Amino acid sequence: MTTTLITGATRGIGLEAARQLAGAGHTVYLGARDLERGRETAERIGARAVQLDVTSEESVQAAARLIREEAGGLDVLVNNAGVPGRWNPPAEITADDMETVYATNVFGLVRVTHAFLPLLEAADHAVIVNVSSSGGSLTRCSDPAGLEATFPMVAYCSSKSAVNMITVQYANAFPDMRINAVHPGAAATDFNPRGTVSAEQCAKIIVRMATVAPDGPTGGFFEEEGPVPW
Repeated sequence: MTTTLITGATRGIGLEAARQLAGAGHTVYLGARDLERGRETAERIGARAVQLDVTSEESVQAAARLIREEAGGLDVLVNNAGVPGRWNPPAEITADDMETVYATNVFGLVRVTHAFLPLLEAADHAVIVNVSSSGGSLTRCSDPAGLEATFPMVAYCSSKSAVNMITVQYANAFPDMRINAVHPGAAATDFNPRGTVSAEQCAKIIVRMATVAPDGPTGGFFEEEGPVPW
């Protein structure tokens, strides 16, 4: 049985990925800041809930202990929790804006990964999926003709560029694991009312990379159509 943890999984793309992976036979833990909401959500899709606030060291360590005790290990970690930040041009961005977004999107991802690395290293086939964004692609954001060049989201986009580099660094350090970043697409969720793609469709690339074979790619950045340029 494959045990999978998805952070930020009570709604949107994270919830849909959890639903699809639970349907594929994974034992899925939904990371939820609100445990009661997490339990209600998990019950609907045949998953389990764990209280998990990625900005809290205490919460993350407690989640690691619980999963170790209940499941005995962890095979797949999906770092999905994230915040969009404000839509503001560079002239308006402040250090506080950056810190707020990085606390979840970057430092939270590292905090969770660090806490669960001992469980992942003990797994026969460990996988980490880091949910990034095409907004973190330097290539696309520097193309004046590209949609990404129109995003006035300094904190969010740069945080996802950091996620991409973190992904590469972990992949280099742990060659026996499959560690990749993904761009799910512009899902129509609470976080992104401008989204045009369903959460079900966006979750497919997360599920694909969460179920990647032991000889599959690692250290890459992917969307449903294929690799995303750095």
